[in-house]
This record gives sequence, C-alpha cells and structure tokens, in this order.
Amino acid sequence: MAVAFPRGGDNKRSTTATGRAIFADSIRTIDPRIADRIEHTKDWRKGYIDPMREIVVSAAQTPDSAIIISQSGLDSAHRRFQFTRGDNDISLDQVMSEPGNPIESVTVIGRAAREEELSIPYQGRRLFGSELRKQVDTWVKDGIAEPTFGQAIHLLMDNPEWLDLSDTDIAVLGAGAEMAPTRSLLRWGARIHALDLPRPDIWQRLIDITRATPGSLRVPISPNAYGEISMVTGGTIHAEDDHVIAQAAGIDMLNQPAEIAQWIDQIDGQFVLGNYTYADGAIHALLSMSADAIFLQLSRHRQDITLAFLATPTDVFMVPMECVLESRERWKKRGVTGFLQSPLRAFGQFEPNYPDTYTSADGVSMGLNDSLVIQQGPNYLLAKRLQRWRALVARSQGFPVSLNLAPATRTQSVVKNRALAAAYAGAGRFGVEVFEPATSTALMAAMLVHDLRNPHSAANPQTPLHNPMDLFSIGANHGGLWRSAYAPRSVLGIAAVLGMFESRA
Repeated sequence: MAVAFPRGGDNKRSTTATGRAIFADSIRTIDPRIADRIEHTKDWRKGYIDPMREIVVSAAQTPDSAIIISQSGLDSAHRRFQFTRGDNDISLDQVMSEPGNPIESVTVIGRAAREEELSIPYQGRRLFGSELRKQVDTWVKDGIAEPTFGQAIHLLMDNPEWLDLSDTDIAVLGAGAEMAPTRSLLRWGARIHALDLPRPDIWQRLIDITRATPGSLRVPISPNAYGEISMVTGGTIHAEDDHVIAQAAGIDMLNQPAEIAQWIDQIDGQFVLGNYTYADGAIHALLSMSADAIFLQLSRHRQDITLAFLATPTDVFMVPMECVLESRERWKKRGVTGFLQSPLRAFGQFEPNYPDTYTSADGVSMGLNDSLVIQQGPNYLLAKRLQRWRALVARSQGFPVSLNLAPATRTQSVVKNRALAAAYAGAGRFGVEVFEPATSTALMAAMLVHDLRNPHSAANPQTPLHNPMDLFSIGANHGGLWRSAYAPRSVLGIAAVLGMFESRA
C-alpha cells in the first residue's frame, strides 16, 4: 500500500506523463496556449524549463492568476495521484477518509535549559549578539539575502522572548531530514510531533538531540511495534527507554497518510504543520503529495493550522526590480573580464541574469530569476511546486503560511552528485554563497519563529501582499542567485570546473 503515480494507457506508471499533465492543467484556464505547448513537449525531462518560466510569469500578472494556477495544479494532482492496495488503485481522497489503525505515541522529554539568545553556527563558530547582527548585515550588503531577511532576523533578536517555544506544537514531516529545523526548535523548547521513516538510526539521533534540549519529542510507534516492545519492557514503555523507543519508532508517509493525519489531529489547539521531507527522484513528488493529502484532510475540520515549507533557490521566481538593478550594475562592472567572456556567450556561457523585465497587469515591473538546475529534474520541481501551490492557496483561505527561501546548501543529496558538488564549490566566484546545513537550518528555524511571532509577517494572511507570490521573495535568503550578474545555468559548468580545481587545492 502506498501513494503512487497513476497508471497510463499501457498500465505503466509514468512520472513524466503525470508531471507534464499536472503542469498543463495548472495553466490551462489562464493561458491554454501554454498548456497546449506543455502537452506537446516530447522530451519533458529536458523541455520543462521554458514552460516553468511561462507559468510563473503568467501567475505574476494578477493576484487571481497566481491562485487560479495554484488551485488548478493541486486539483489536477489530487485527481491523478492514486493509492495502491494490492492490484487495485483508489483515490487519495477515498483513502484519507477511511479510518486506519491508530498510531501509538511515546513522548521524550528534554533535560536542558532553554537558550534565551539567538545564535547561529557559521564557518566553525557560533555567532550571537553583535557578531551575528554584523554577519546578517554583511549577507544583505553582499546581495546574499534580501533586506527583508535581515529585518526579520534583527527583529527576532530585538525580541528574544519570541524564542520561547514552550507553548508551541510543531508537527514536523521529515523530522530527521538534513534541512529540517528540528534541532533548533527543540533548543528553543518546542513540542515537536515528529514524523519520519522507521529507521532506528534516525530516531536515536532525534532522541539524543531532544535529551540535550528543553523541548519534547512525540514519537510515533506503530501498533505492532508498540505491542512487541511492551512485552519486552514488561507491559509499559517508559520515556527513558531511549534505545527501545528508537527501535520501534517511525512511520512511512507513503504507506499510512490517513493514519498520520489522525495522529496529528490529536494535537490540542493551534499547531504548525511543517513539510521538510526529501527523497531522490520521483519519491520526492510522492512525499509532497502525501503531505498535501494530510493537510487537506486536517483542513476540512480545523482552521488552527499554520503551514511551514522551505522553498528551494533552484527554481523560478519573480523578483523585485531592486534585484534586477543590482544584477545589471554588477554586469556593467565586469570590465575586462566581461570582454574576455563575450565570445563564450555564443555557446550559452556567461549570460546576463536579467536580459528582460516583465510588467504585471497593474504596471509593476519585475524580473524573472531562473535558477533551475537541469540535473535536479522535473520530479524535483513538481515536488517543490506542489508545496508552493499549497502555500498560496492555503494563505488565500486564511491559513497562516511560513514559506521561506533557503539558500543553496551542501546537503548530502548535493554532495553525492559530483557535478553539483563541484559547481557549489566554485559558486563563490560568481557572487553566490553556499551554506553548510547547520547554518541553513538554524537560519530557517529563526525565520519560522519570526513568522509565527511577528503579527505583521508575510505569513499572516491578514498582511496585504501585492501578489500572493510575494510570499516567496519576502525574507528570501537565496545565497546571491537573485543578484548575481550571471544567469545561474550559464555559469554552472564553469563553476563546476573551477570547483574541481579548488577542491584539489
């Protein structure tokens, strides 16, 4: 039993056909010509980039366009994705409405005092106070992060009481993921309701982290495992039986989305539902789909949910003209370097970041940042776009939504791809900073707290936005991709070559 891509006419499950159809459906109402081009794109794995740009530009025309595209994409995905039971497929809506076997719980309690001051690990040190403020200002000055990112971190530091999360319940899907904010949230005393795979190594690490913090970790345990370890422990599982808990903990989001929704629904009062799941290839899209089905089921009878996501910088975004102007100024200042690069532009190298600008229906100018990385593929983009679509639709329906753009980060999924690892190593030559996971997760956790505590944050659906997609740009830390002189893909190969030399140095 599992969430699955639909079967095609040949009875095979095609990730390519499904993704292409969902993106075509998303734009059909707004611009059927784009939908038609998508449906006639034969090699979708290579041809998805131009349609993604067109869809984002169309969504920027009016606030309604952004919501219509998002809702249409989500509706198409829910029509298409299935849940397998043996040889049969049923709809996700049907499986989510059926009661499943309840998931048991054990809560692990931390033993440390809460940290009362924001600190961020960075380049082998932990920054706090004036040093952290200075570094945040440097990131903004260097074009690594947007000014609104700096404002948010400074405001959080001005209000250190915001870091007291002892009153906050956060359900973390993918709690053990490398980009999940679990560690920082526990350090600030949060009550974490953790979901991840039944892998003892993941849970032992999470339990050990929890013990060294003031937070708590609610751990899911399947009924079978609960019965087995109850026998071993004499009928009762104690919160101190850390090793026993780790062996029995975990649940598969693809197999039991309905049961997970019921487990999360046991949280009393307001809570945050954060999706930080990741997997290689098509499984990532399946995880995003499962997470969306879980939220949709909960939202049918609860309005006390705040959604949380991380956006990837390797996507397509409409960006403020301030980014475009700074990028173009950097382009002008290349001097002799630019002259030497000119011949390579015939081969698609060293292209400007913003050759064009776009104007919304009400006359607002903006740029289109295309930082898509072909190696990540359309399944990765579908997974992240499902999250973006849900963020916009949920916020339009009155749900608070914290969606922050995380910088490029040296996660294991990147490092194991030699080409991407090399490109990240050489990215600094083009004004892009690649962050270590510990820094990124701490910063994104801080941004989540800001969004939860600041009543004027973009996460609050009562805060007016010019276009719903402004949610993606406010508070963005893109690592410099938006303000670089160069179109990211046009220097990716060069960065990889430079990175290989730097790695050997």
